[in-house]
Amino acid sequence: MSKGKSPINVNELIKQNNKNRKFTNMKEKIIPIVLFLIASTSFLTTIGIVYILLYESFNFFQEVSFVEFFTGTVLKPMSQQPEFGILPLLVGTLTATGIALAVAVPIGLLSAIYLSEYAPKKIRDIVKPTIEILAGIPTIVYGFFAFTFVTPLLQEVFPELEATNILSPGLVMGIMIIPMIASLSEDAMNAVPQSLREGALGLGSSKIEVTCKVVIPAALSGIIASIVLALSRAIGETMIVTIASGSSKNLTFDIMTSMQTMTAYIVEVTGGDAPAGSTIYYSLYAVALTLFVFTLLMNVLANYTAEKLQQKY
Repeated sequence: MSKGKSPINVNELIKQNNKNRKFTNMKEKIIPIVLFLIASTSFLTTIGIVYILLYESFNFFQEVSFVEFFTGTVLKPMSQQPEFGILPLLVGTLTATGIALAVAVPIGLLSAIYLSEYAPKKIRDIVKPTIEILAGIPTIVYGFFAFTFVTPLLQEVFPELEATNILSPGLVMGIMIIPMIASLSEDAMNAVPQSLREGALGLGSSKIEVTCKVVIPAALSGIIASIVLALSRAIGETMIVTIASGSSKNLTFDIMTSMQTMTAYIVEVTGGDAPAGSTIYYSLYAVALTLFVFTLLMNVLANYTAEKLQQKY
């Protein structure tokens, strides 16, 4: 034993190792619990939202029947004899969403095809982030853009277009969801193995044939999932339709006139004079529950489609 060094105490080393082992075991037990609590936050939040919607909607359906609510064509919540038919809101929501998809799907898919199959890397690095900037613009800015720029511009072409209408916000919503379709579809196309492209080219296929007959079918699950997710995003849009589509609750299919969506109705009731506990107040929860079910069905459809059409290589 060298001088100046204290002898090694084996018992102390064993005790120290036991303490460290106990501390490690305690951490191993605590960490999964903490991670479980963090992971369950979104689940518990969803349960809370569903509970509130169901509970408040139950109060509404005690006064208004399901049949009247889902099949009624008249929505007059503020009249002396109020009527609560949701069909005008459903038509307004689906009309705005349909217009948005008519704009976003072709532009988004063609943008994704260009970025994935044709664009040089330098151009892709510039164009893709530029497209994705659209997703970061606040929706209230889109709303005022639709109301103050797009609507007057359309009135130059369609003089019969009303100051508030469903066409203008539908077009602007389409612009807003282009990045979702373009980015997700481009990612799906890039996931297709390069060997499939090379094999098709080796068999004499042209570039457009490879894109249409090989890449797009192989990436179809991701493309459809992106469209369905964009659809659910458009259904739940609030500020654009609140500002630019007006508050007309008439059941109409004329896209040149004012129409109200479910989200715009919720904003109107929330910011209006509806007293808490009244039928009008509870109606916003019934509409919100309907909107929640629509969005849930869209997400389920997206997951089902992705799994059904997914190809493994």
